[in-house]
Amino acid sequence: MSIYDHTATALDGSQVALSDYAGKVLLVVNTATGCGFTPQYEQLEDMYAKYRDQGFEVLDFPCNQFADQAPGTNEEIHEFCTLKFGTEFPQFAKVDVNGADAHPLFAELATEKPFEGFGKGLKNKALESFAKQNNKKFGEQCYIGWNFTKFLIDKNGELIARFEPTDDMADVEKAVAEAL
Repeated sequence: MSIYDHTATALDGSQVALSDYAGKVLLVVNTATGCGFTPQYEQLEDMYAKYRDQGFEVLDFPCNQFADQAPGTNEEIHEFCTLKFGTEFPQFAKVDVNGADAHPLFAELATEKPFEGFGKGLKNKALESFAKQNNKKFGEQCYIGWNFTKFLIDKNGELIARFEPTDDMADVEKAVAEAL
């Protein structure tokens, strides 16, 4: 299956074909408004503003599966992101990224590039321990470790990289620039 075979639910409830983004470099991200990584919205918006005219899109999928850090409605989440971070990139309706109801896009991407850990360091090890507890309930269908996991898709719809929320955003931007 190709990324372009998937659809996503827009904030207005309509279905968006991801094939609408064919020929663009995509950064698919599961997000949350009440997470320690939420400030990454600012960096994502900066990247979007810098590269969108070159064919770059950030596709934002809020998710409330990680310690209930995205509890609001789709409208509340969207308002928070646009007012606090000035986001202009496409934001979709809230999704599950783990478990039986995981959005097939995330299941597919994460199966192709599985979670390999949050990296070294005390903070990352603490997050890994906390995430492991939180994600036990998903068993074999635990595809995503935490909020702000990012998947980089090239212009041909091929998955080229996975970035965990603990990865340096400068590395994410460098990979985006190279893909463009």
